[in-house]
Amino acid sequence: MENQKSEDTTFEKFTWKIKNFSKLDSRKLYSESFSIDGHTWRILMFPKGNKTGFLSIYLDAGPKDGLPSGWTKFACFKLTLLNQLNHQMTQSKEAEHEFNATENDWGFSSFISLTELLKPGSGYIVNDTCIIEAEIAVTKPKQDQQDNKTPTPKQATQENAKTPTPEMSLTTFGELVDFKDFGKIEKAFVPLLEEVCAQHPSLIVSKKKRSRKFTEWAFTALGRVLHFLKTKKVKDMNDEACQQLQVLWEELETVKFDLTWLQPHVGYALSLKDYVEKDGEVKKMKENVADMKMKMQKLKAELFAAEVDFAIVKRDLVKKGFEERDLDAELGYGGKS
Repeated sequence: MENQKSEDTTFEKFTWKIKNFSKLDSRKLYSESFSIDGHTWRILMFPKGNKTGFLSIYLDAGPKDGLPSGWTKFACFKLTLLNQLNHQMTQSKEAEHEFNATENDWGFSSFISLTELLKPGSGYIVNDTCIIEAEIAVTKPKQDQQDNKTPTPKQATQENAKTPTPEMSLTTFGELVDFKDFGKIEKAFVPLLEEVCAQHPSLIVSKKKRSRKFTEWAFTALGRVLHFLKTKKVKDMNDEACQQLQVLWEELETVKFDLTWLQPHVGYALSLKDYVEKDGEVKKMKENVADMKMKMQKLKAELFAAEVDFAIVKRDLVKKGFEERDLDAELGYGGKS
């Protein structure tokens, strides 16, 4: 487990290796517990899906009956299913949630389809071992935070307000580096930001007169959207992915960049939900057709074998003097009707 702390937030990274995956017979499975900010957490997984045809993964704050009344923890987290053969195929999903005694777990019921997960050679299960990572950022209770807390993009637009608004953007996970002296930005975002700033210089000009905190959050918000569009594939745009992109986009819009160049790409990505669903239906129908064709070929083979057997038996009977007769004909007794 990795640990990193900032003034108001505690970061943790936990890796869970599930061995003998094919032999799991439990409906749901918990990882070993790990501690963040004085509280014990764990990962909850439904290996056969939580009433879906998908692997379901959640962050769990512990049994409900073990949480004191009034207890809450706000956490931003990323759950990752490692592809052990092709890192580019690794699946990650991010969320944020205020955990409490009523809602003690939060995550994704449709993380990855069981068909893709269990497909031989897919890389998600190697040597019958599945690996899940959780990166978690837990914020201190609001009453314990200092007045100089770094604002979110929505808060930054109200920099002169005495009381910050309660919204909190998705926390950045990963190494932070300087970006054009505007602030600390996640390293993975920097090449994407440099590319779009070179193409759209107004992005930099529009933020030169703003505070360092504001520009840091502004470019972080832009980096999140760019990273999402860069790393997601058409097939990934299910309902949860669209909801995530919508949240990121709405947050980015609050920082008042000129985003006319980016809006069509975001709109296209959000429109893919219906396409992906219809594509899934088409693929299912194709699979049904393929199954029917296989059954038909099997029946044809059985028919051919039956015809051969019939021809052989008929030939042998004819050799023995057998003649076909109408079995429905009357026996008669020699009289005339």
